[in-house]
Amino acid sequence: MKRRSLLQLAALGALPIGSVRAAPLEELRLDYAYYSPTSLVLRHFGWLEEEFKAEGTRIKWVLSAGSNRALEYLNANSIDFGSSAGLAALLARANGNPIRTPYIYSRPEWTALVVPKNSPIRSLADLRGKKVAATKGTDPYLFLLRALHSVGLKRTDIEHVSLQHADGRAALEQGRVDAWAGLDPHMAASELEGGARLLYRNVGFNTYGFLNVREDFLASRPGETARVIKAYERARAWTRANPSEAAKILSSEAKVSLPVALLQVKLRSDFSNPQPGAEHLRALQLAAPILRDEALVKPGTDLDKVIASLIDVRFARPLVARA
Repeated sequence: MKRRSLLQLAALGALPIGSVRAAPLEELRLDYAYYSPTSLVLRHFGWLEEEFKAEGTRIKWVLSAGSNRALEYLNANSIDFGSSAGLAALLARANGNPIRTPYIYSRPEWTALVVPKNSPIRSLADLRGKKVAATKGTDPYLFLLRALHSVGLKRTDIEHVSLQHADGRAALEQGRVDAWAGLDPHMAASELEGGARLLYRNVGFNTYGFLNVREDFLASRPGETARVIKAYERARAWTRANPSEAAKILSSEAKVSLPVALLQVKLRSDFSNPQPGAEHLRALQLAAPILRDEALVKPGTDLDKVIASLIDVRFARPLVARA
């Protein structure tokens, strides 16, 4: 890592000078996820392995099937960095998961409410009493709750079927549920290949892609944290410049068709602003009431305080190359 970047971080208070010469890290553990094309690009090219080669640090990659899995792995100290949706990260932090978010890997429209192509369901109000699949602890689940609230419905007004994302798609296409809170690339595949229809879209209800780090790792290894963000920045810049090639990587990794991957990467993902800041804080503040309204956090939880403790703006600032 360039000395100038290290000094910039030190000046910001993110990197104690003494930590620059800390003992080499034996193993760095990160997740990769099909809902995070940047993570796939980073893993594909081996840029983290390259970054840490001189110290002999092993890079361990763990597949996350959803935000819930990534956050579980972080809470269990199975990984050091994990990819999740912003609102899912806030929910986890509010319920005791000691994580922070120093980087935004995308602003996606990765979820919508999906129904089979011949479904009689035409509006959100029609979901009353219906079976709806969604993965708890993820953006699609929280998107579903916010969508229901927008028409005066609650979680108790539907029959929620808790399934992991890929299983939710299968249940929808097999007629075992009436609707599904989808997640790309599974949602894009169901739409393009299974004829599924997007019942309700709202990009404003899709919270950002948060790269989270365990708080103790960030405190003890700020230098390594900055170097991970540096590598993510390289992957983000490459993805923005080469979206079709990034889609090919997603297609290969997720075993989806190239049109499906292109829909996700080129049309439903915005990689333009990785610096955590006011827009991300505002998005969480607007979304936070659903956590209280649906009793997903303890009564009296100060969500504004939790949001402030989750977002860490210091690390990305000296490393982000704005296009």
